[in-house]
Amino acid sequence: MRTEYAAGHGSPAVRRVLSDELAQARERRSGRPRVIDVGGGTGGWAVPLAGQGCDVTVVEPSPDAVATLRRRAREVGADDRITVVADDVDALAGHVPEGSADLVLAHGLLEVVDDPAAAVRAFAAVTAPGGAVSVLVANRHAAVLQRALAGRLSEATALLSAPEGVLSGDSETVLRRFDTSGLELLLGGAGLAVALMQGDGVVADVVHQLDAGADGADAAWEREVTEFEDRAAVTPPLRDIASRLHVLARRPA
Repeated sequence: MRTEYAAGHGSPAVRRVLSDELAQARERRSGRPRVIDVGGGTGGWAVPLAGQGCDVTVVEPSPDAVATLRRRAREVGADDRITVVADDVDALAGHVPEGSADLVLAHGLLEVVDDPAAAVRAFAAVTAPGGAVSVLVANRHAAVLQRALAGRLSEATALLSAPEGVLSGDSETVLRRFDTSGLELLLGGAGLAVALMQGDGVVADVVHQLDAGADGADAAWEREVTEFEDRAAVTPPLRDIASRLHVLARRPA
């Protein structure tokens, strides 16, 4: 089966960026890197990071998601490195000390919070000087292109000018989508400096569903998809039509 590039797990490029960031955190200070996963759900990011030796605090209001997270952590022996805060982003400051996190994750979150600017300010406040915030969001331009390619041209046209990148009354599952300039403004407004902007899922969300051909071709196909994604993810305008946008923004030291 081909790799799924779901927002909850991210592409290999996203994982490499986070791995490099945590390596830098280990160099900056002794001890385990401190990670805050806001809206961490069932632990798609938190459990692997805890397994790699990070101390992870997961902020997640859903009891069902927390139950699954705890089970997954126990299965890999990482439950002692995960702390769960059963609350939402509005309560972040009350649970996490200011300037304490080496890395804050906000993946698939800014699309659904009531106030993205307030959320990003909260992320910045708990990030240590020199630390970083990782944001993964739905891309408005990808949503336009997907509708256009599906022949839904009136929707695509309306979405181009929709202020929040969503269509009212269209059974949308998110409150907003972002583009590169909007993300830069949002993060800069909280005093964070964008260190990296890349796409996540330029073509992989589509091509992983295609038939790889003869038996034994899957591994080679996966390598080709990954190699293309790695290049396209940081190459505008291909980056700018990816399904999701990934940003690493740093709090000045």
